[in-house]
Formats: sequence, structure tokens, C-alpha cells
Amino acid sequence: MTHRTRRAKIVATLGPASASPEVIRQLFDAGVDVFRMNFSHGDFASHAARFQAVRDVERDTGRPIGILADLQGPKLRVGRFADGPVQLVPGQAFRFDLDDTPGSATRVPLPHPEIFAALVPGAELLLDDGKLRVRVDRCDANSADTTVLVGGRLSERKGVNVPGVVLPISALTAKDRADLEVALQLGADWIALSFVQRPEDIAQARALIQGRAAVLAKLEKPSAIERLDDVIEAADAIMVARGDLGVEMPAERVPAIQKRIVGLCRKKGKPVIVATQMLESMIASPVPTRAEASDVATAIYDGADAVMLSAESAAGQYPIEAVTMMNRIIEGTEGDALYRQLIDASHAAADTSTRDVTQAVCCAMRRASALLQADAIVSYTSSGHTALRAARERPEAPILGISPHLGVARRLALAWGVHSVQVPDPQDTQHLTEIATEVAREQGFARAGHAVVVLAGMPFGQSGSTNLMQIAMA
Repeated sequence: MTHRTRRAKIVATLGPASASPEVIRQLFDAGVDVFRMNFSHGDFASHAARFQAVRDVERDTGRPIGILADLQGPKLRVGRFADGPVQLVPGQAFRFDLDDTPGSATRVPLPHPEIFAALVPGAELLLDDGKLRVRVDRCDANSADTTVLVGGRLSERKGVNVPGVVLPISALTAKDRADLEVALQLGADWIALSFVQRPEDIAQARALIQGRAAVLAKLEKPSAIERLDDVIEAADAIMVARGDLGVEMPAERVPAIQKRIVGLCRKKGKPVIVATQMLESMIASPVPTRAEASDVATAIYDGADAVMLSAESAAGQYPIEAVTMMNRIIEGTEGDALYRQLIDASHAAADTSTRDVTQAVCCAMRRASALLQADAIVSYTSSGHTALRAARERPEAPILGISPHLGVARRLALAWGVHSVQVPDPQDTQHLTEIATEVAREQGFARAGHAVVVLAGMPFGQSGSTNLMQIAMA
């Protein structure tokens, strides 16, 4: 199979509409680089079957494919009503409490003591994805008396958001811990962590994962945005979860926050996914709106590593068409002359205060590959660090991330511009050069007699030791 010609990657969610091995293969052929398993839905057997189907495609195509296991995280919901949905009217008083008696037109159980522990007068609660809004007037450890600000119909088990408040609650529920163990047993390459409020949430997950997968933090809480630098530093990758972020923050702020997150991730060399509602209309339509196409293109112009499909590929009527369309939008955007100008203009300068050798080598690679008009950059990496650092530079030449470890090659499927390949361990520098040039030719990147830039760390196998750049001829 020929390699992808685009740099940005496609993440697609598997679900009822894309559960069969045949559809999963079609999705890969249409352009999917990483498959997302949403652990909010499905059971062990269905996830195991999808994992196996992806690995079968990987075996058949010889291409490492990433699998992202997305944990549900805490779900805060109101309790039940005695007589069905109620109508909240602006200005009316409404009470939330820990009493599990079914609710009425004036109160409802809220079975989350953590919320009451964090509430203060003046705080606001958002109900049903932000459609309804109430202000806290009085509160204690067991209840909160509120005034309805934005009314509407409220039915049982609807979600509750508490913007502007850091809740004393772990990002990992008992369900998440069980799902995490299942995902790791099945061989997930990335673990997506929901409800991240602070870098400590990521550290907690990392302690459980123990290096068996990389950690991706979903940014959906304002408290995480307030500590953005620390959260990005603590994670291996980031997802801009715009749907949830847009519930707790004004919608007009989300585009600027998205650009800020993408820019900071690029500066730190951490892969970043832009997600939620990218081609939403394709759940029920074979074509997207022009606004959706523009939305995807904007993320690509900003230099995001990946864009993601959720319900479009998991439950929609046109999963293959959605991936095909996203692939076409990315290729069209990257083919625009303005794209390279914007990528170069937004490139973050190297941090000269660190005197980091890897950074220096990769900066030299970017310049050398441009001057030589190299066919490819081949990054030998045992941990993925070298390839990710090369991707940070956003070079014009494609990057081959070659690794002796299949797990590392799979993780690199998420990174901008990286075509990952599993190779045998090199014996010495000369052997590495032979492997690099051979892979570049075999994979269709390099032409005989043309320059290839090779990156590696000596001694081999030592993570984060990139200190070698060699110019070779394919």
C-alpha cells in the first residue's frame, strides 16, 4: 500500500456503524491513522473484537496503526424526578441536595457530595450541556439553594457542570480504572484521560499505566486551561475537546483557546488533536457544510497533529465518506501555497536557554533538509522522542520514524508528518544508515541518489539522547 501524502493525521472513533472488520479496513484505506475506542460505550467483548480487527488490518498492510482508548471520566448528573421532567422558570428558586427522594418542580437529588464540598455562593451550575443555568445563593455540605438564570425543561439524569470550580474529585472513577486495565491488556497505545483539572490527574493515571501506554490529556475543563503549561508538560499528547470545553466556557472563547493550545503543544513538541463536531453534519449527510470544511482546514493551517471524527465514524450513516472527506480537506489544505507560509511563520523558535543537544540537532535537520531539498528525514528512535522532536520542527520533507519497537511505531502514528516503520535494531552507525536509506526507498519516499537526512542517538537504545545527524544518499 502506498504511503499517505499528507502530514496531519486522522483519528476516527469506532462504534456501531464501524464495528465490522470490513468497515475498519475501509476506514484505514480511506485515511485513518489512529482508531479511537470510546470506553463510555460498549463492553469488553466489543472492544476486544475491534482491537483485533485493527491489528488484523495492521498485519495485512504492514503499517503500524495507533489505538487510542478514551476513558469516560466522572459523569456528574442530577437524580430522578417523581413525575417526569420539570420546567424551570427564570427567577424561580430551585434546590439541589443529597436526599435520594425523587425530585419535584422545586428540587432534585444531586448525588455528588464532591460538588457541595466545592460550591460557594455566587457559583453557577450548568445543566443538560449548558442549556440551563442556575446561580448558587446558599450552600452547605448537603445542599444548595439556587436561583434559575436560564430556564427550560429538565429531565432526570441530565449532566451537571460546575464552571470555574476545581472539584475535589479524581479524573479516574472505579469504572475508568477497570476500563484502563482492559485497554492495557488489549494493547492500547494511547490512553485518553477525561475530566483533567490539573497536572496531578495525569500523574495519577501515569502511575497506574506504568509505561504500558502513552497518556493523552483531554482539555475540556476551564481549570485545566488555567494551568495549561503544566498540564501539557505532564502529558504525552493533548486533545482539544471543544464540545465539553464549549459547555463550561463562552463559545466565543473556544476558537482562541484552540489556537493557544495548538501553538503551545507545537512549541513543546507534544502531539495535539483537534476534536468534536468537525464534520458533524456527516452523521446524517453524505457531504459536510462549508463551515465544517473550513473548521477542519483551520486546524490544519494552525499545524495540529491530528483531527478527529467522533459520532461521524462511530454512529453516523456515512463513516467511510466522512473519513474520505476529511482526508481530502487535509490534502487540499496542505497543498495550498499559503499552508507552508503559515506553518513556517508560526514555527516556535528554539529555547536557547536549555542548551539541549536534541533540540540543536533537530534545528540543524530542519535547515539542512531544506537546503539540500532532501527527499526524506529518517529518525531512528527507541522511545519516540527523536521522531517527535523532528516533527516539532514541521520540516518540508516527510519524516520516517523508524523504531525496533512496534509499540513506539504505533504511538508515532499520531504525530504530524511521521510515517512510522518497525525495523530491526542497528548494529552500528553504518548499519543504521543502510537501514534508513533502504526503508526510505522501499516506502516510496526517497529516490536513488537523492539526499536523506538521518537522525539518531548514540548509544542506540538510550531514550532522549539524539546527538547524531548524517546526510546519506538513498
